[in-house]
Amino acid sequence: MSTAAVSTPSGAVPGIGEVFGFAQQEIRHAAAELWPHAVVDLDEHVPSVTGYVRRIRVDDRPLYAKHSFLGVSLVSLLRGACGDWEEVRAVQQAYVSQPGSLMEREAAQLRLLAEVGRPRVCAVAGVSHGVLFTEPVTGPTLAGLLLDRPQEAAYLLSRTFAELRRLHQPTTAQRLGPSGVIGERSIAGTFQRKFNGISGRTYLDRLGAERCEPGQREEVAGVLRQVVARLHRLRATVLPQARQVLAYGDLKPEHVAFPDGTAGRPVFIDPGLLLAGTSVDAAKLISRTVLLLAAARPGPQTGRQAADGIHGFAESRMRGLSTKSRRGWLRELLALWLMDSINILTTYLSAPAALPLPGQGTALIGRAVELCRMANRISTELADRSDARKVWEHALAEAQAVMS
Repeated sequence: MSTAAVSTPSGAVPGIGEVFGFAQQEIRHAAAELWPHAVVDLDEHVPSVTGYVRRIRVDDRPLYAKHSFLGVSLVSLLRGACGDWEEVRAVQQAYVSQPGSLMEREAAQLRLLAEVGRPRVCAVAGVSHGVLFTEPVTGPTLAGLLLDRPQEAAYLLSRTFAELRRLHQPTTAQRLGPSGVIGERSIAGTFQRKFNGISGRTYLDRLGAERCEPGQREEVAGVLRQVVARLHRLRATVLPQARQVLAYGDLKPEHVAFPDGTAGRPVFIDPGLLLAGTSVDAAKLISRTVLLLAAARPGPQTGRQAADGIHGFAESRMRGLSTKSRRGWLRELLALWLMDSINILTTYLSAPAALPLPGQGTALIGRAVELCRMANRISTELADRSDARKVWEHALAEAQAVMS
């Protein structure tokens, strides 16, 4: 483990310079260990709130390098959730020296999925010192296609989800084992960690301190307090307890590419396999699609087509279910959708000003009020135990408005 990073005074939260500098050193150290005779060049940094990601070249081979601190987000780390810099660096050394670190599990998941064959995933080039190296995937992403061809949204979402059919079979979960899952990517689990007890209330009180204008910040925090309270109550009654299959866990349009065009099989990156119901993947796909278009603001026609596509995708998932099962599935889907969107939005809002955000994150901060109002209206109807079909239809209308 490299220890050349400059330390800060005891008690200070980790600084962005030392955190990024340390991650860069670890990438170089890990690459030198894996490819001792190669020339390693670090290319551009890829902004992320979860880990430090960098494009690199090993001789003439392009790769992505991803470094994780203690398996937590960079936002949590920079806010001091893991202690000061000396504490973080010391614990990180122990963390990566033991089996089961986040990058080790992600590498194992990619290798398992490569063996299973579906879904297709990016290739692992190597993993060392808390750094995962993967090969890039070419071709248009699902995110780009949804923006360029929103009239095909139902097909694109269904085509993507169909690739998970083998993953969702109970026998596939047995091949991974409990120690290989990435429970950190659970929608309900993340929501519970973020908004539990006194720490959750403090977290909400401080939202947007470095990212929002005062008036916007007050409205966002006030509305989210109500939404979070409702979703906590719904979590106990709407979400099923059975966890029998593997969900992809970090399913988002930016993480799916079509190197052979939409007629070919897509390739997935950044898995977060966890034991869950298949509704988790459907909810993440819908949530991230809405956030994608809310950030892009492509206009009314695209918003309407995307909402129609989401509806068509959901209908295809409910085909064959009884009326009662449809109601239960829709309520579960809506609750998970809202939890996931709140998880993502609040991570961006709580990010320190010094942390570079992806463009989508910056755009969503600018739409935070509209997104929170949307979540407030949908969660109010859902908590009132209104007819699930009507809540779903109203939710799509809300999503269409925010995506336009």
